[in-house]
Amino acid sequence: MRQFLRGAAVATAFSVAFAGAATADPDGPTNTIVNPPPATKPAVNGWSSDVAPAPSDQEITLDARQKKIVEDVSAYFESLQNLKGSFVQTDADNKRMKGKFFVKRPGRFRFDYALPSRQIIVSDGQNLAIQDLDLNNEDRVSLDQTPFRLLLRKDVDLLRDAKILDVQQSADLIVLTLEDKDPNSPGRIKLFLATKPAMELKEWVTTDAQGQDTRIQLSQLVKTDDLDGNLFKIQSLWPKSAMP
Repeated sequence: MRQFLRGAAVATAFSVAFAGAATADPDGPTNTIVNPPPATKPAVNGWSSDVAPAPSDQEITLDARQKKIVEDVSAYFESLQNLKGSFVQTDADNKRMKGKFFVKRPGRFRFDYALPSRQIIVSDGQNLAIQDLDLNNEDRVSLDQTPFRLLLRKDVDLLRDAKILDVQQSADLIVLTLEDKDPNSPGRIKLFLATKPAMELKEWVTTDAQGQDTRIQLSQLVKTDDLDGNLFKIQSLWPKSAMP
């Protein structure tokens, strides 16, 4: 899972709050390894501040049409309250992982990876934990240091809080690329949203410091009345007596 932290699941899928076919691949130097095992494997991409913006990207000047698109995307994310569904994550090496996700705004989400991965990505609204149950290993980072804070905060306003790098719209698709304006929250995320029959997040892609992408694709989305708050509690992997 350390290669969306270092160089995750689910951008890698919410996403987004999210929904649809998504992509993600963040790499983040600010992650803290709580209990590094003797042997480690890459963390799930696309989840932490290990995602770095491409230095050549420039904020664009929005025309009236593009500004309206960004406002509509902000309104879509702000309207999401409880969402669940399935995701597929594809990393830069074309490795695919799948699972189920749950989103509860503001700030809370959970991605459970299907066997054989035994990995969990969970945010309690303050912190994001990337847990590998096979290695008994966990990385944690503040949610505010990830690209997802822009989309899951209580009041979503991308014109106010994001650098807009690209806006494209076709008959049935919006593609929006953005970075956080806050220099303490590095990360670039590219969102793909269907517009028919209604706006819906379909996937996202995050890019790490080496320019490698992680994609999260969402499906079987269900907007539900409520989700159990216990889903979003970060459970320690070790008994208190064994913690450093």
